[in-house]
Amino acid sequence: MSGESFRFIHASDFHLETPLGDLDALPAHLRDAMADAPRRAAAAVFEAALADNIDFLVLSGDLLSPASAGPHGMSLLLDYFDKLHAKKTPVFWSAGIADDPARWPDSVPLPPNVTMFPKNRAVAVPVERAGRTIAVVVGRSSDGRSILHVPSFRVDPTDEYTVAVGYGDADADALAEGRFDYWALGGQHNRSEIEGGAQSAAIYCGSPQGRSIEETGAHGYSTVDVDSDGTTRVHAIECDAFRYADVEVSADEIASVGGIRNLIGEKMSRLQHDAGGRHLIVGFDISITSGESLQSIGDVEELITWARREYGHGTPSSWTTRIKVRTPRSYPKSWQDEDTILGDFLRAAEKHRATEGRDLNLLPFTEEEPSLPSTTQSILAEVSSSERSELLGEASLLGVELLRGGKLKQPVA
Repeated sequence: MSGESFRFIHASDFHLETPLGDLDALPAHLRDAMADAPRRAAAAVFEAALADNIDFLVLSGDLLSPASAGPHGMSLLLDYFDKLHAKKTPVFWSAGIADDPARWPDSVPLPPNVTMFPKNRAVAVPVERAGRTIAVVVGRSSDGRSILHVPSFRVDPTDEYTVAVGYGDADADALAEGRFDYWALGGQHNRSEIEGGAQSAAIYCGSPQGRSIEETGAHGYSTVDVDSDGTTRVHAIECDAFRYADVEVSADEIASVGGIRNLIGEKMSRLQHDAGGRHLIVGFDISITSGESLQSIGDVEELITWARREYGHGTPSSWTTRIKVRTPRSYPKSWQDEDTILGDFLRAAEKHRATEGRDLNLLPFTEEEPSLPSTTQSILAEVSSSERSELLGEASLLGVELLRGGKLKQPVA
């Protein structure tokens, strides 16, 4: 392959219709920034396309659901599409599930520089610069399947550098059969690269802005530089305004630093350093091995309140969205031997644990709440076998916390 060097941007999964998630409360001082974060991240992609002298922009699905994002979201796309059109920059859009081409209003035409690929076939479009073809972009919008159908991307062979744009899950073997130089993939919110999936690279660039504890770490887009000999260099560019972090904590770590609050402080400092000035939304997942470890945690709600007060109001903010304590494998035998309500409770819990909760019957508890709809009662009563052990463990932990004085208040006489 011998041609001209060029540059393009690959972005996907804007989801302009979806706000930040995994928030049990919306902090007043972050409300506006949280609401605007998805738009800011998407705008950063387009601003880079306008400023970085790129040759074309590739968008691989799930930019927005027009009905849910409304005029506010659609106008962002259209305004930037028009700006790119003024610079004669082609935009190639392979739609996913949320941005199904059938959902785009017929009354809102796309500018002539935007190619939205059809759902029923792959289309190959040459990219020209100064009258010479520098690359070919092959794309197809999703037909609703979760798996990318690679055979449908077959087109006539060409000597030009070829970028394939698609949406859906795929593996390296299937992508390699396509024989494309670069696969610009969408449908996954976290960035990943499929080794051996293409001659140069097969990339899920991820969403520009994470939205949940499952979407931790840096988010952004890719800038792709291709040399005249076809050598490809992919650069991950971060543009998220908020960054999610899911921090796993062990009882040993807590003991080593002198307490859970010291450990949270250390973790927050490290996360803030790594985030580079971005706001953080942090969840803590604490694993304890025995009941004694509960003493080092204390009241979880009080701990969350403290963490938010200490670290959630700075600039930038590190907002604690949850602290989850994993069920201990055992409780002290001395607790079970007590002639107290706690002892009775733990002995009953151990009996159920021995049968993995198979003899649990939650229906009587739902009947105590007559206002519950019948469908809700059914869901609560019919716990699947795979969830019974986890539910029993969480119930045991809650009971121990309450009966040992964590949240239980004495009744007023």
